[in-house]
Amino acid sequence: MTGELLIREMHDSDKPRERLINYGPDKLTNQELLAILINTGNRNESSISLASKILKNLQSIRELRDVTYEELTAINGIGRAKAVTILAFIELAVRMHTHSREEDKYIRSPKDVTDILMEKIRYYNQEHFIVLYLTTKNMVIEEKTLFIGSLNTSIVHPREIFREAVKRSAAAFVCVHNHPSGDPTPSEEDIEVTKRLRECGDLIGVDFLDHIIIGDGKYVSLKEMNYI
Repeated sequence: MTGELLIREMHDSDKPRERLINYGPDKLTNQELLAILINTGNRNESSISLASKILKNLQSIRELRDVTYEELTAINGIGRAKAVTILAFIELAVRMHTHSREEDKYIRSPKDVTDILMEKIRYYNQEHFIVLYLTTKNMVIEEKTLFIGSLNTSIVHPREIFREAVKRSAAAFVCVHNHPSGDPTPSEEDIEVTKRLRECGDLIGVDFLDHIIIGDGKYVSLKEMNYI
């Protein structure tokens, strides 16, 4: 047996579940919260110890959202059921931050876009190019990730964007992508892509409303910068 104290050997007041009940979830450490999800350890390790194994290689708790099923089950003591529980919890947390209370979402300003997507994409390690397709009243019909990778004119094809717009009978669209660096300042490639999409939108008759770049808690609207 390891030298680490098993949960069953802890005093009741020190167990994560009891601490949550007595003091509230905000008083628990990341390790304790994860231990509650893991639920039980094994003969040699507590759930606290298993939680520590999951967290030890992360730079911050934010990186937990990127953990995979394979990475979790590779840890001795984390089987299929525990891994699935953790991944389901992570997905629920993401959805809580990315879904509005109302089922229908309307885009009236750049902030409306960032309310939908900021928490979803601000931590991505790769650039994700997402298009929000809208009705004539600017209600979101579809949110679609079309491209992943460094944004450039060879990667972002207007034909893919407008093909999806026609398929959904969209009246307008907004483009959004993230900067993994956390700095939303547009690059020359960002500006060039925006100009191409504006020209194509004018020709095809689908309104290109904005191109928004999301950083770490910050964003830039290329419409507000007069590129659209």
